[in-house]
Amino acid sequence: MTDRSSRPHTSPRRTPTRTERRIIKVRVLRRWGPARIAYLLGLNPATVHRVLTRYHLARLTHLDRATGRAIRRYERDRPGELIHVDIKKLGNIPDGGGHKALGRQAGRKTRSGAGYRYLHNAVDDHSRLAYSEILTDEKKENAVAFWQRAHTFFTQAGITIERVLTDNGSCYKPHLWRNSLAQQGVSHKRTRPYRPQTNGKVERFNRTLLDE
Repeated sequence: MTDRSSRPHTSPRRTPTRTERRIIKVRVLRRWGPARIAYLLGLNPATVHRVLTRYHLARLTHLDRATGRAIRRYERDRPGELIHVDIKKLGNIPDGGGHKALGRQAGRKTRSGAGYRYLHNAVDDHSRLAYSEILTDEKKENAVAFWQRAHTFFTQAGITIERVLTDNGSCYKPHLWRNSLAQQGVSHKRTRPYRPQTNGKVERFNRTLLDE
């Protein structure tokens, strides 16, 4: 009359061990959810979810996709209380395609002289409303001009900006940038050196753009 688990002694229709290992490998390396893993491996999403639950793998919402560590989240109470501003440097795609289309070896031949573009982003900490522009450089003049247009965008959306958070990039240090914010009644705050987590909202936005 002793109690025992209701789990059967044998499960002939259980997902093969090799398939389970493929699911876990994709989850660990790519940080994908059940639906994307199922599409890649030709499985049912419910099957993938069951395998992930069986091996007690943490939910993606609890992890940082870049490091796999638990996320410490914060969020400002109202829109405009803090705007994250950052610049992402991206290589231009050369004529005929780059290494992602042609492969690494062939892509190197077309890469030279392609140049770069700079993705300027401003993301509201509370609402995640974002404003982006692709510009030719990251100099102070372009950075200030971008912010003027971003400020107008958020203002038209009914958001009153109180503070701006940037990294320690050279374009955010000159008096031109500081004076531009001061004229709008906006305070400026910088992140700690080598701590992109502090500016995590816009860093996550950059990663989403690259992933998708």
